[in-house]
Amino acid sequence: MADLQPVRGTHDLLPDALAKHEHVSTTAQKVAETHGYDKIATPIFEFTQVFDRTLGDTSDVVTKEMYTFEDRGGDSITLRPENTAGVARAFMSNGLTQNVPCKYFYSGPMFRYERPQKGRLRQFHQIGIELIGAAQPIADIEVISCGAAILENLGLKNINLELNTLGDQESRDGYRKTLINYLMDFKDQLSEDSLNRLEKNPLRVLDSKDEGDKVIVKDAPIYSDHLNQESQDFFGKVCEGLKAVGVNYTLNPRLVRGLDYYCHTAFEFTTTELGAQGTVMAGGRYDGLIKTMGGPQTPGVGWAAGIERLSMLANDPEAKQRPVALVPLGEAAELKALSIAKHLRGEGLRVEMGYGGNMKKRMTRANKINAYAAVVLGEDELAKGVAGLKNLDKGEQTEVSLDQLAIALKDIKS
Repeated sequence: MADLQPVRGTHDLLPDALAKHEHVSTTAQKVAETHGYDKIATPIFEFTQVFDRTLGDTSDVVTKEMYTFEDRGGDSITLRPENTAGVARAFMSNGLTQNVPCKYFYSGPMFRYERPQKGRLRQFHQIGIELIGAAQPIADIEVISCGAAILENLGLKNINLELNTLGDQESRDGYRKTLINYLMDFKDQLSEDSLNRLEKNPLRVLDSKDEGDKVIVKDAPIYSDHLNQESQDFFGKVCEGLKAVGVNYTLNPRLVRGLDYYCHTAFEFTTTELGAQGTVMAGGRYDGLIKTMGGPQTPGVGWAAGIERLSMLANDPEAKQRPVALVPLGEAAELKALSIAKHLRGEGLRVEMGYGGNMKKRMTRANKINAYAAVVLGEDELAKGVAGLKNLDKGEQTEVSLDQLAIALKDIKS
């Protein structure tokens, strides 16, 4: 048993690390709530078709990274690799088309089989928001500005918003043809993955991590040169709105989303603090997603961010409440200490009980757990209805009646 380790790409969240995770999640949720987003939780596994349909059969996630298995009923099940598809499925399954716009915040674990690296694990955690049912540019502006506000509240520094537009379907179709014509001249030089994507999903080639592909796409036609007027106007309103709310951005014409249901705004918040893997939050508009899943045509826009990465960069969470150490000496005192502990906890104090050992050992533990006060209870104290109260920061000790103990501890704490 001593040799057992967590599965590669997973790790245990011990209290200090978990506190950072929860700090990211709770801070994000509070900011999202001020923007009108309510928290939603979807199952961590779905029928595989939820992701096959939405992530595309040429994506790395579907072809290489999903944890998919057949359950005992013969159904193909997949641990969720991302949560937008799950939220969209929940929107459809629960008949929420009459409730739009629907605004959701989520936080939870995702699963991808990929090479573990700094801030990237096989079981990882994400926060995200989805705004479903709003087609106007103001929805994109709100989603992006909410993300910026969350990063600001977490204290992140050196953050840059990279922004691009994918235009509408007409613009996308026109660019797709232009891009395929360009890439066909390099067909014998493209990687195997890019060759597989060339006909089905050529925009994915622009996002290739292969060094040879990067050289080829460096001179590929620019998407923004192929936008119709409607797409240009939409993007212009997004840019104008971001300026109005004070969110700075950098235009990145190479920033794309490969799947056909993406359109208009695409964005990433990046940092130089994490080395090469610098994206901390990414999202965009996905007006075709729900229709792709078999639902009605419904617009949507959102983003996701990795909690592991954010916790590396975020400010420290508030220090947890320092405890009170109860030090009962003798069986009678231990019994009484149980009721005292219950009362003090009911008053909102954090109480740690000494389970054994002499006075010296228990006081050593009190210091080890960073207690700010120790409540000593022995036979003499029991007889008088008092407790010995020691301020561990100042080294002062007094006797306090048991009915005044909570008040005295709060006074020391303050």
